[in-house]
Amino acid sequence: MKKNLIASGLAGLVLGIVLMLFLSPADFNESTEKGNAIKSSDLIEENVKADEVPNNFSIAKAVEVSKDAVVSVVNYQGGDMWEGAEPQPAGSGSGVIYKKEDGEAFIVTNHHVVEGANQIEVTLTNEQNLKAELLGSDPIIDLAVLKVDSSEIDKVISIGDSENLKEGQRAIAIGNPLGFLNGTVTAGVISSSDRIMPIDIDQDGSEDLQSEVLQTDASINPGNSGGALINIRGELIGINSSKIAQDSVEGIGFAIPVDVAMPIMESLEKNGEVKRPYLGIISVSLTDIPSQYHQSTLKLPEKVENGVVIREVEPTSPAAQAGLQSYDVITELDGKTVKDVGTLRSYLFTNKKVGDTMDVTFYRDGKEQTAAVKLTDENY
Repeated sequence: MKKNLIASGLAGLVLGIVLMLFLSPADFNESTEKGNAIKSSDLIEENVKADEVPNNFSIAKAVEVSKDAVVSVVNYQGGDMWEGAEPQPAGSGSGVIYKKEDGEAFIVTNHHVVEGANQIEVTLTNEQNLKAELLGSDPIIDLAVLKVDSSEIDKVISIGDSENLKEGQRAIAIGNPLGFLNGTVTAGVISSSDRIMPIDIDQDGSEDLQSEVLQTDASINPGNSGGALINIRGELIGINSSKIAQDSVEGIGFAIPVDVAMPIMESLEKNGEVKRPYLGIISVSLTDIPSQYHQSTLKLPEKVENGVVIREVEPTSPAAQAGLQSYDVITELDGKTVKDVGTLRSYLFTNKKVGDTMDVTFYRDGKEQTAAVKLTDENY
């Protein structure tokens, strides 16, 4: 009896092994799928769908399709005809060819790369040098647009999408660090897709506004400014702008999102400037006012800890016409909280256009009020 049981068990084991050997992969996948198991092919397909990146894309491929659209930009200053002195290089950066039409090519770079230049030269990847014309420059967003003859230019970068970027997606920086390492490529990921950085436009030590930037750990060094931040498809997703330069900080670079940059580029190309809505006040962040004046002079409720204090209203300005006065404390714009001067300007410049009406919520003599302000056009 015991021998029969052993023989039966061995026969069952052998039969099981034979069945596993002859069972096709398709049958195995089908049976595991019925058991709610996930196939590796399903995971691969799902990942491709999530990033919408074909399997044949790589960093090398992305660089190959975009590198010739990234150029070197040299800022020349000085020179005197009567003294026989020619302009000399005062600085350099990078630029991106984003458009080509009617025998002309258009290049975007940073404002600080070309600031103060009386002559600008662009060098292509084939080492061809071209004289560039500055069409317009914007210190607020730190962008500038150049125009060159397009007869030597074959490549224009493809414009991507920065609005739907996610942390962890691939980011590749192309530029000319240190002014002579042309075509340098560094790779990393999107560290933050919606970082807000304080901007000091006039370099007086005070925050003028807050700017939306992409943060990446792809290395962005001096000379990379104005270069391309691309995705795995080789599409432009940002204009490299700055890097925190501290010995203790590594792997933190910033780029202007392409969706933010494109309207600015178009305005600079067509008008030579960016027309922004004008409110007409001189203001101070409430946090910069000693707390002893919050109740005694401004008569604010204790719950109000942030906002913008109007120091002066310019005559005939939109603010004056809406009835705003000195010592009013603005706390909201269109229902959005205003923490300080930087957030006020950021909302005004990013969300409103010339001709728009904006609801301004403010405190006066301890009472909350709202005024509708019709925004007009005046240079910042």
